[in-house]
Amino acid sequence: MPSFGSSLLVPSLPVGWGSTGAQTAYTRDASAYETRTSAFETYRRRLVDLLPLRRGDVVLDVGCGTGLCFERVRSRIGAEGVIVGVDASRDMLAVAADRVAERGWHNVILVQSPVEEAELPVIADHAMFCATHDVLQSGDALDNVVGHVRDGGTVAAAGGKWAAPWAVALNAGILALHAPYVRDFAGFDRPWAAHLAPRLNRLRVQEVAMGGGYLASGTVPPRAVPLVAGPIDRGDQESADDRADGTRG
Repeated sequence: MPSFGSSLLVPSLPVGWGSTGAQTAYTRDASAYETRTSAFETYRRRLVDLLPLRRGDVVLDVGCGTGLCFERVRSRIGAEGVIVGVDASRDMLAVAADRVAERGWHNVILVQSPVEEAELPVIADHAMFCATHDVLQSGDALDNVVGHVRDGGTVAAAGGKWAAPWAVALNAGILALHAPYVRDFAGFDRPWAAHLAPRLNRLRVQEVAMGGGYLASGTVPPRAVPLVAGPIDRGDQESADDRADGTRG
């Protein structure tokens, strides 16, 4: 049974306890992801609503998983916009590819890669991170994503976090809820603080779910040479990298 640390009064995991579950949740259990995370649907909608989306916009869905945010994003950007979904899990993206094919969406690009190494084919108008704690704790991942969002574009994130230290029972429930999806709970008290906040202007954070979750958004600072949203021409290599299952990598 997980123990409770005396300093923060939040659950601490036995070594290796979370990593195996997270790998399973994103691999062999990928087909059950939507059902298992249905409680998060309200926050998925609220996350998308943080982005000032317009028809024709280009959006990065970072750690997109099975594509549960695609439909709401696409309803705002229309068929003329573009969604680029990035995820390290081939199993999750296979489910996302089926979702895209079943709905006949021709403006969704799927990239299978760790976010740190992903070759993103666009400069986006906006980017979003939905329940991607491990990605948000990687400075290299954030550099890659923010480096592919235009000046002034919005970056939004949502996910779980530890509640107040005295809320021991609540934090035990948060642990049980998120352990299958989080490899390392470092930074889980303020997931946005270490890497997201320093890279954005005017970051606003709202705690939700009695302090057990958050919604955050800010804008990409202006650069000396501004970036404008649109495709990145990488030559003929991209077509060679396309896969039959609709993913790239």
